[in-house]
Amino acid sequence: MPEHSPSPTPERAIYGFVLYLLSYVVFFTYVIWAYVPDEWLYAIGLTYLPQKYWAIALPTFACVTFLLAFPFYMGLILIQTPSLSSHSVTTDSYSRRRPSEDIPEDAIPPLYDLTTDEINQMLQTTNDKKYH
Repeated sequence: MPEHSPSPTPERAIYGFVLYLLSYVVFFTYVIWAYVPDEWLYAIGLTYLPQKYWAIALPTFACVTFLLAFPFYMGLILIQTPSLSSHSVTTDSYSRRRPSEDIPEDAIPPLYDLTTDEINQMLQTTNDKKYH
């Protein structure tokens, strides 16, 4: 089974090159349609074209849509992000919780993940000792 790679295959490279050329053709066609007077376009046989109004309206609509959608999606991301005090931020299915049973003093303590509260408490006591 072949391994998937992000490097372009010959087919993807050809598609990309064709889309690259097509984007330039569409852009230059748009610029010619927007700036060349209608009489010149009629003279070469192009009679069925949209109004020049749309040469300004479509990019303006696209920019306004982007400017309104960007803050909306940023807000949506912020709403869906759990708060820093949430356990889902610091734990996952591989996290080990502190054992609830008492461990003898001479035993080697088991490995477990520290909670954010324990880390903050350790840092606070370290800072208290450091600055007092």
